[in-house]
Amino acid sequence: MSDAALGAGGFVLALFLVACGVPVAIATGAVGAVGFWWLNGWTGLNFVLGSVPFEAIFPYSFSVIPLFIMMGVVMAHAGLSRALFDALNAAVGRLNGGLALASIGACAFFGAICGSSLATAATMGRVAIPEMERRGYNAGFAAATVAAGGTLGVLIPPSIILVIYGLLTQTSIGALFIAALVPGVLATLLYAGAVMIAVRSNPRFAPRMKPGEAADTQGGFGLDMVLVALLFVVVIGGIFTGLFSPTESAAVGAVGALLLAGFRKALSRRTLMTIISETASMSGMIFLLIIGAALFNYFLETTGIPQALISIIEASGLSAAAVIVLILIFYLILGCFLDSMSMILLTVPFLGPLAVQFGFDMVWFGIIIVVVAEIGLITPPVGMNLFVVQAVAPSASQKAVLRGIAPFIAADIIRLALLATFPILTLWLPGFLK
Repeated sequence: MSDAALGAGGFVLALFLVACGVPVAIATGAVGAVGFWWLNGWTGLNFVLGSVPFEAIFPYSFSVIPLFIMMGVVMAHAGLSRALFDALNAAVGRLNGGLALASIGACAFFGAICGSSLATAATMGRVAIPEMERRGYNAGFAAATVAAGGTLGVLIPPSIILVIYGLLTQTSIGALFIAALVPGVLATLLYAGAVMIAVRSNPRFAPRMKPGEAADTQGGFGLDMVLVALLFVVVIGGIFTGLFSPTESAAVGAVGALLLAGFRKALSRRTLMTIISETASMSGMIFLLIIGAALFNYFLETTGIPQALISIIEASGLSAAAVIVLILIFYLILGCFLDSMSMILLTVPFLGPLAVQFGFDMVWFGIIIVVVAEIGLITPPVGMNLFVVQAVAPSASQKAVLRGIAPFIAADIIRLALLATFPILTLWLPGFLK
């Protein structure tokens, strides 16, 4: 068996293990370690196990991960999900489908400060889904709205997945964050459009507002909303203007979140200990994922599979456009079975060099594959956000949720086509950083 064939077999085995429920970090680390032992024996394996895990997480730039995680955890415990939902409901609740629109907007804002899709879907689901069901919304459509809105947490900066991609490919995290702004806004607008079209075409999804009927709101566009927006502007604006590095902006965001939680009187000693515990737990999980990916990446590079893949595609005569279409189709299929983090960690080590070889801008390529990974979060049979919202809304059947999610998947396909066809949508803002 050739080394490249062994690398391909290792990739398939890792996918199989993940699909069987083995944690991604264990699957990638074990396959990488066993594969490297097969190629280089015990001496080579001892060297790799003694050096790669440390080198994988030692760089100072990795400190951005626990800081952004802490920022999101603090915001979740500060009770801002209800404040965001109420504020946006006050603004758009009088429209047909207004509660669903408010849910999308609140998910966008909360995702911007949380950085996690699953956390956004779970947190906003507890607030928005019961409110929509109380107002007569179809349970499946309500759950689907929050599941789709939760995916915005993957893309809108600060995004943990963009950080992971940047560290894996040595791409500027600041440029990735700035590049994600336009696609994130586009996603929010397309989701809002999907809601409006869905409630018009299927009146069973949401009750129509009667002329002169007031929205049932509990709050207004108050100080909480302003402070959240201000924190986002400071964190991302600091990177855009060069005032902060990504690591410094993460520190500013974490401290700003703590100050905001203190201002809301939501920062008791018990809450602070919970925040520290959750931050440490989530950070440890991600660092273990990075170690597993590093071992897997080391094995793939040793087998030469990235170079073999490049040679095969070059020999086929495919154009760059055809290559990106094939990559997108590959990710769309993979997204039906794997979560977004697994997709990035398993595929970037060998698709990254392919993207470089074909001259793709690595910032644009990163945004594109994160968007595809985002679609995977709401596509059956293994759409992680669908499982999260069904746990929050047990009254929504799987069939009803799948029916409700269809307009949002259509919106995502439109966005993906726009971003792939017009790279300027992604790259014009990062151009100001050069």
